Amino acid sequence: MIRLDDLSLFVRAAALGSFSQAAREVNLLPGQVSAAIGRLERELDVRLFARSTRSLRLTDEGKRYLPFAQDALQALRDGHEGMRGENASLTGTLQVAAPSDFGRNVLLPWIAEFRRAHPGLDIQLLVSDQVADVFRDPVDIALRYGQIDDASFIALPVAPENRRVLIASPAYLERYGRPQTLAELASHACLAYRLRGRIYDRWCFPLPEGDQVVQVKGSLVSDDADVVRRWAVAGEGIAYKSWLDVCADVAEGRLEVVLPQVPGEATPLNLVCPHRKQFSPAVKLLHALVKERCAPLLKSLERLDAL
Repeated sequence: MIRLDDLSLFVRAAALGSFSQAAREVNLLPGQVSAAIGRLERELDVRLFARSTRSLRLTDEGKRYLPFAQDALQALRDGHEGMRGENASLTGTLQVAAPSDFGRNVLLPWIAEFRRAHPGLDIQLLVSDQVADVFRDPVDIALRYGQIDDASFIALPVAPENRRVLIASPAYLERYGRPQTLAELASHACLAYRLRGRIYDRWCFPLPEGDQVVQVKGSLVSDDADVVRRWAVAGEGIAYKSWLDVCADVAEGRLEVVLPQVPGEATPLNLVCPHRKQFSPAVKLLHALVKERCAPLLKSLERLDAL
């Protein structure tokens, strides 16, 4: 008879590509995970992993069996949730990954509010601009900017109409002038963002006649989007940011939108997880809350476009 613990270790080892990492997650020895996989292979009479001293990968049989194992474990979780009912108190741990600027300055108070509404739920918030891998990293869901083209992910829209805007502080614009065209950005100090070693200093604008890409330059670069926003507020230059990240600064006068008549690059916000069946009641309620709170922020972007 197949043991549920063995099945769970198989799914985690497949996701992590390592018996050792799967063992660390549940405080076991790597040998105990190897023994569990061995038991499962004997029950199924197939080889699930091809092992060597340097690598671990699924066999063809393992790849075919993996979705059945995932579905079986999810069915048990669904049964547990069904017994408790949709309106039962939420319990357990929800691990959420979010971009640095949005996570710190927009999402943070919403998470606190959500936790107060559901005191039986533990929430772990991972704030980073390094893209979380919801298959490998210890997260249940991730909030991500940009188009989700990977068919292996399930994405629920949160703020589909969000886009980038050019912003600068009033002090910077008073000191160096306000650019009147995209071409004039080349003569301004622009605040660049780095992700996975790449500096994003070619800013794209979807104009009616076609996309226009502007090469910008500046002396300040960071791999943290919140740092870029703070530099802009401090008057260090012009940044090209998600509206959700800067709308509060614009509303309170710390930043101004530059070239508001020029459409910025689309930057939809989505809630992402590996499988639709993982949208637990906690995930569904959090998604609804974040989507509801983002809606009025996007309304302010519509008003900006109407100017």
